[in-house]
Amino acid sequence: MQTRKILVALTMLVGLILTACVPTNTATITLNDTGWLLANLNGQSGVSDTLVTINFENGRISGTDGCNSYSTSYTVNGATITVNKVVATTLMACPEPIMQQATAYITALTQAVSHKIDGPQLTLLDASGKTRAAFTKQSRELGGTSWIVTGYNNGNQAVVSVVIGSKLTVDFSAAGKLSGAAGCNTYTATYEASGKSIKIGPAASTRKMCADPAGVMEQETQFLKALETAATYRLDGHQLELRTADGVLAVTFAKP
Repeated sequence: MQTRKILVALTMLVGLILTACVPTNTATITLNDTGWLLANLNGQSGVSDTLVTINFENGRISGTDGCNSYSTSYTVNGATITVNKVVATTLMACPEPIMQQATAYITALTQAVSHKIDGPQLTLLDASGKTRAAFTKQSRELGGTSWIVTGYNNGNQAVVSVVIGSKLTVDFSAAGKLSGAAGCNTYTATYEASGKSIKIGPAASTRKMCADPAGVMEQETQFLKALETAATYRLDGHQLELRTADGVLAVTFAKP
């Protein structure tokens, strides 16, 4: 009887040891609602002064290949990933090294069959187990970042470009304040950001009147109103966009 008890105890102990030795499958961590920056492609660093990004959201992949924006669909089952080989992209032309990188990146992406997540690192592997692309996680922190406005919603269901000869900027402080140039006046406001949600309070601005360039005062009013409508934000490398609660684009930004 004593021998049987010892054998049972040893069996349980071995089981516990084996369980503890099995590595956690970090690939089961959900990809949904995450964004990443390319660290290396096929074992090589990217072309200088380019940024390649990938975002996973509700079964869709999107980002920039260093030249053009792209999007496609994907599915995940555990560590397995299947990327739709039909990838939609914009059609800008860039210098040849960048275009070559873009082509190689899209090829690597569509050939991925499995993925691994290890903390802030994401790896895509092909059918042979070779690493095709490695990424680092995109920070979602707005505090301490500065941006130049590239477009804003004018309140008439249209996103328009900034008036030529004017400049709109936003600086997010870590203390929940934002400030910047509204084209003629400077302004300040408060903001709260959590997850993908953002709330921007009414802006207080200086009271100058500017006649040049034409339309700058109308732009200022529309831009500050657009900021107040923001309900969500999305960072994609050097791009930032604010959207309303209905998903309508409110303001778009680029890094200075």
